[in-house]
Amino acid sequence: MKKIILLVIILMLTVVGCSGEPTEDLSDLPYYSYLNDDNPVVTINIKDRGKIRIQLFPEVAENTVNNFIKYIEDGDYENSSFHRVIEDFMIQGGKVDNPNCPIRGEFASNGYDNNLSHYRGVISMARTHIKNSATSQFFIVHKNSFSLDGNYASFGGLISGFDILDDLAKVKTNLSEAPIEDIIIESITVDLNTYTYKRVNCAY
Repeated sequence: MKKIILLVIILMLTVVGCSGEPTEDLSDLPYYSYLNDDNPVVTINIKDRGKIRIQLFPEVAENTVNNFIKYIEDGDYENSSFHRVIEDFMIQGGKVDNPNCPIRGEFASNGYDNNLSHYRGVISMARTHIKNSATSQFFIVHKNSFSLDGNYASFGGLISGFDILDDLAKVKTNLSEAPIEDIIIESITVDLNTYTYKRVNCAY
Protein backbone atom coordinates (compact mmCIF):
# COMPACT_ATOMS: atom_id res chain seq x y z
CA MET A 1 0.00 0.00 0.00
CA LYS A 2 2.80 2.40 0.90
CA LYS A 3 4.49 1.68 -2.43
CA ILE A 4 1.27 2.53 -4.29
CA ILE A 5 0.88 5.84 -2.42
CA LEU A 6 4.50 6.74 -3.11
CA LEU A 7 4.04 5.97 -6.80
CA VAL A 8 0.94 8.20 -6.96
CA ILE A 9 2.84 11.06 -5.31
CA ILE A 10 5.72 10.71 -7.77
CA LEU A 11 3.30 10.75 -10.71
CA MET A 12 1.58 13.86 -9.35
CA LEU A 13 4.92 15.63 -8.96
CA THR A 14 5.82 14.69 -12.51
CA VAL A 15 2.59 16.21 -13.84
CA VAL A 16 3.11 19.41 -11.86
CA GLY A 17 6.69 19.67 -13.07
CA CYS A 18 5.65 19.20 -16.69
CA SER A 19 2.85 21.75 -16.48
CA GLY A 20 4.95 24.51 -14.94
CA GLU A 21 6.95 27.19 -16.67
CA PRO A 22 9.48 25.86 -19.21
CA THR A 23 13.04 25.80 -17.96
CA GLU A 24 16.25 26.28 -19.92
CA ASP A 25 19.01 23.69 -20.03
CA LEU A 26 21.84 26.02 -19.07
CA SER A 27 24.49 23.61 -20.33
CA ASP A 28 23.20 24.24 -23.86
CA LEU A 29 23.87 27.97 -23.65
CA PRO A 30 26.81 29.11 -25.81
CA TYR A 31 28.03 31.23 -22.89
CA TYR A 32 27.71 28.38 -20.38
CA SER A 33 31.43 28.56 -19.52
CA TYR A 34 30.91 32.07 -18.09
CA LEU A 35 28.16 31.00 -15.67
CA ASN A 36 29.11 30.96 -12.01
CA ASP A 37 26.93 30.65 -8.91
CA ASP A 38 28.88 33.52 -7.35
CA ASN A 39 27.89 35.96 -10.10
CA PRO A 40 25.09 38.53 -9.65
CA VAL A 41 21.68 37.59 -11.05
CA VAL A 42 19.19 40.20 -12.26
CA THR A 43 15.43 39.60 -12.42
CA ILE A 44 13.41 41.85 -14.74
CA ASN A 45 9.64 41.76 -14.25
CA ILE A 46 7.96 43.00 -17.42
CA LYS A 47 4.40 44.19 -16.92
CA ASP A 48 1.77 41.71 -18.14
CA ARG A 49 4.43 39.64 -19.90
CA GLY A 50 6.57 37.79 -17.38
CA LYS A 51 10.08 37.66 -15.98
CA ILE A 52 13.51 37.23 -17.44
CA ARG A 53 16.62 36.44 -15.42
CA ILE A 54 20.11 37.48 -16.41
CA GLN A 55 23.42 36.45 -14.92
CA LEU A 56 26.07 39.18 -15.04
CA PHE A 57 29.72 38.39 -15.78
CA PRO A 58 32.06 40.70 -13.83
CA GLU A 59 35.11 38.84 -15.15
CA VAL A 60 34.11 39.88 -18.69
CA ALA A 61 33.38 43.59 -18.15
CA GLU A 62 33.59 44.52 -14.48
CA ASN A 63 32.98 48.27 -14.69
CA THR A 64 30.03 47.73 -17.03
CA VAL A 65 28.52 45.27 -14.54
CA ASN A 66 29.07 47.73 -11.68
CA ASN A 67 27.41 50.48 -13.71
CA PHE A 68 24.36 48.32 -14.48
CA ILE A 69 23.98 47.28 -10.84
CA LYS A 70 24.16 50.89 -9.68
CA TYR A 71 21.27 51.89 -11.95
CA ILE A 72 19.27 48.95 -10.60
CA GLU A 73 19.97 49.68 -6.94
CA ASP A 74 19.25 53.39 -7.44
CA GLY A 75 15.82 52.45 -8.85
CA ASP A 76 16.42 54.23 -12.14
CA TYR A 77 15.10 51.42 -14.32
CA GLU A 78 11.80 51.05 -12.46
CA ASN A 79 8.86 51.83 -14.80
CA SER A 80 11.19 52.48 -17.72
CA SER A 81 10.57 50.58 -20.94
CA PHE A 82 12.04 48.57 -23.73
CA HIS A 83 11.75 51.43 -26.19
CA ARG A 84 13.36 49.94 -29.29
CA VAL A 85 12.69 46.49 -30.76
CA ILE A 86 14.10 44.86 -33.87
CA GLU A 87 13.02 41.26 -34.38
CA ASP A 88 15.87 38.81 -35.03
CA PHE A 89 18.31 41.42 -33.72
CA MET A 90 17.69 42.84 -30.24
CA ILE A 91 15.42 44.59 -27.74
CA GLN A 92 16.72 47.80 -26.16
CA GLY A 93 15.85 49.41 -22.83
CA GLY A 94 17.27 51.42 -19.97
CA LYS A 95 16.48 54.93 -21.17
CA VAL A 96 16.37 57.13 -18.05
CA ASP A 97 15.83 60.85 -17.51
CA ASN A 98 19.14 61.71 -15.88
CA PRO A 99 21.78 59.11 -16.73
CA ASN A 100 25.05 59.00 -14.84
CA CYS A 101 28.47 59.65 -16.36
CA PRO A 102 29.53 57.79 -19.52
CA ILE A 103 31.73 54.76 -18.91
CA ARG A 104 34.61 53.34 -20.87
CA GLY A 105 33.51 50.93 -23.57
CA GLU A 106 34.81 47.54 -22.47
CA PHE A 107 35.30 45.97 -25.91
CA ALA A 108 38.18 45.06 -28.21
CA SER A 109 38.17 48.03 -30.59
CA ASN A 110 38.50 50.25 -27.52
CA GLY A 111 41.54 48.39 -26.21
CA TYR A 112 39.71 46.09 -23.78
CA ASP A 113 39.79 42.30 -23.88
CA ASN A 114 36.15 41.14 -23.97
CA ASN A 115 35.65 37.68 -25.46
CA LEU A 116 31.90 37.29 -24.86
CA SER A 117 30.27 37.11 -28.29
CA HIS A 118 26.83 38.54 -28.96
CA TYR A 119 24.95 35.27 -28.83
CA ARG A 120 21.19 35.07 -28.49
CA GLY A 121 20.37 36.09 -24.90
CA VAL A 122 23.51 38.13 -24.25
CA ILE A 123 23.07 41.57 -22.65
CA SER A 124 25.25 44.41 -23.89
CA MET A 125 25.53 48.19 -23.60
CA ALA A 126 24.02 50.56 -26.14
CA ARG A 127 26.05 53.62 -27.13
CA THR A 128 26.45 56.35 -29.73
CA HIS A 129 29.21 56.32 -32.36
CA ILE A 130 31.54 57.50 -29.57
CA LYS A 131 33.18 54.47 -27.97
CA ASN A 132 33.10 55.83 -24.42
CA SER A 133 29.49 57.03 -24.47
CA ALA A 134 27.50 54.22 -22.80
CA THR A 135 25.47 55.30 -19.78
CA SER A 136 22.21 53.53 -18.85
CA GLN A 137 20.86 51.98 -22.04
CA PHE A 138 21.33 48.29 -22.71
CA PHE A 139 20.07 45.70 -25.16
CA ILE A 140 19.41 41.98 -25.14
CA VAL A 141 20.33 40.06 -28.28
CA HIS A 142 17.40 38.22 -29.85
CA LYS A 143 19.35 36.26 -32.47
CA ASN A 144 23.10 35.78 -32.76
CA SER A 145 24.61 39.11 -33.84
CA PHE A 146 28.33 38.53 -34.13
CA SER A 147 28.80 41.70 -36.18
CA LEU A 148 28.60 43.56 -32.85
CA ASP A 149 31.56 41.68 -31.37
CA GLY A 150 34.50 43.88 -30.51
CA ASN A 151 32.49 47.09 -30.71
CA TYR A 152 29.91 46.77 -27.93
CA ALA A 153 30.37 45.84 -24.27
CA SER A 154 28.67 42.50 -23.64
CA PHE A 155 28.48 41.72 -19.93
CA GLY A 156 26.01 38.93 -19.15
CA GLY A 157 23.42 36.52 -20.48
CA LEU A 158 19.88 35.25 -19.98
CA ILE A 159 19.47 32.18 -17.81
CA SER A 160 15.67 32.05 -18.03
CA GLY A 161 12.90 33.76 -19.96
CA PHE A 162 13.89 33.06 -23.56
CA ASP A 163 10.21 32.62 -24.39
CA ILE A 164 9.58 36.13 -23.04
CA LEU A 165 12.46 37.47 -25.13
CA ASP A 166 10.90 35.91 -28.23
CA ASP A 167 7.49 37.41 -27.43
CA LEU A 168 8.96 40.89 -26.93
CA ALA A 169 10.95 40.72 -30.14
CA LYS A 170 7.75 40.04 -32.11
CA VAL A 171 5.72 43.04 -30.94
CA LYS A 172 4.44 45.52 -33.49
CA THR A 173 6.58 48.64 -33.86
CA ASN A 174 6.39 51.97 -35.64
CA LEU A 175 8.83 53.29 -38.25
CA SER A 176 11.18 54.38 -35.45
CA GLU A 177 11.36 50.80 -34.13
CA ALA A 178 9.42 51.79 -31.01
CA PRO A 179 6.76 49.33 -29.78
CA ILE A 180 3.17 50.39 -30.50
CA GLU A 181 2.25 49.24 -26.99
CA ASP A 182 4.66 50.12 -24.19
CA ILE A 183 6.82 47.32 -22.79
CA ILE A 184 7.19 48.40 -19.17
CA ILE A 185 9.85 47.22 -16.72
CA GLU A 186 7.60 46.94 -13.68
CA SER A 187 10.47 45.99 -11.39
CA ILE A 188 14.11 45.02 -11.64
CA THR A 189 16.18 43.54 -8.83
CA VAL A 190 19.66 42.11 -8.42
CA ASP A 191 20.86 39.28 -6.20
CA LEU A 192 24.57 39.97 -5.74
CA ASN A 193 25.30 36.48 -4.36
CA THR A 194 28.96 36.71 -3.27
CA TYR A 195 29.80 39.63 -5.56
CA THR A 196 30.64 43.02 -4.09
CA TYR A 197 30.12 45.71 -6.67
CA LYS A 198 32.51 48.61 -6.73
CA ARG A 199 32.43 52.30 -7.45
CA VAL A 200 31.76 52.99 -11.13
CA ASN A 201 34.68 54.49 -13.02
CA CYS A 202 33.61 57.29 -15.37
CA ALA A 203 35.19 57.57 -18.81
CA TYR A 204 35.85 61.29 -18.41
